Amino acid sequence: MFKLFIRAHDLGVKNEENIAEKLNELGLDGVQLVAYKALDGVEYTPASVAKERAERFADCFKRNCKSIPLIGAYFNPVHPNEEKINNGIAVFKDYLRLCHYFGGNIVGSETGSYNGDKWTYHSQNRTEEALNRVINTFSVLCEYAEEQNALVGMEGAFGHVCYNVKTLDRAVKSIGTDNIRIIFDLYNYLDKSNVNQMYEILAEGLQTFGDRICVFHIKDCTIAEDGSLKQCGVGKGIFDYSRILSEIIKVCPDANLVFEGTTGDDIPFAVSHIKETIKNIS
Repeated sequence: MFKLFIRAHDLGVKNEENIAEKLNELGLDGVQLVAYKALDGVEYTPASVAKERAERFADCFKRNCKSIPLIGAYFNPVHPNEEKINNGIAVFKDYLRLCHYFGGNIVGSETGSYNGDKWTYHSQNRTEEALNRVINTFSVLCEYAEEQNALVGMEGAFGHVCYNVKTLDRAVKSIGTDNIRIIFDLYNYLDKSNVNQMYEILAEGLQTFGDRICVFHIKDCTIAEDGSLKQCGVGKGIFDYSRILSEIIKVCPDANLVFEGTTGDDIPFAVSHIKETIKNIS
């Protein structure tokens, strides 16, 4: 059955003992871990995490029966600053090497934007050159992941190079390895031009990627007067999770659902809302 997770750094606490305590309080199964945002003393640089530090995290989670469906090492593979790309690749490889010590086996990233640190739409994102750069970079990461007996997660987003399901599928097929998994974030694929097609996009994603989806990001949003989307706490926006989860369970009955961007007082409500929805569709 579904398991419920949250990004560790959305909990408002740091370090494994505090994170585990918060997870127990909320009744969640674990975290999507971005170590440099969730652990004191860890930087976004290669070799910032010692093996022993990762093992300490894993020991704590094992004692508390928690798990990590995804380690985030998000970087922009088409950033205009080559140094930032190279640093991102090095950090990603570092987490591929360390993921088993943390107690996970998948390291993930989005596919980036030519708008650099803004990660927003740029016309150059939707070119063959951009897609080929993403394919080449992730091919290198998948090759290294195979050496580490690990998996690579790829996530699409409307403003990025893999801006829809078809483009991400093209990238995955071009890379052509068995160690790619999909991070599916329905909200990421939406903007005011296609928000009315959200359930068609969900169906397309499920049909295209099936059980290669390792994580579903759980988000919600409202629509402003100008038609733009604004993220909000899960259960307080337009997403019909009864409908969404009813479709997911048909294809991925043991799906990992990760709250992303729901924080503070919105978390308990979101957890209750999703748990009640799961109960009603089961």
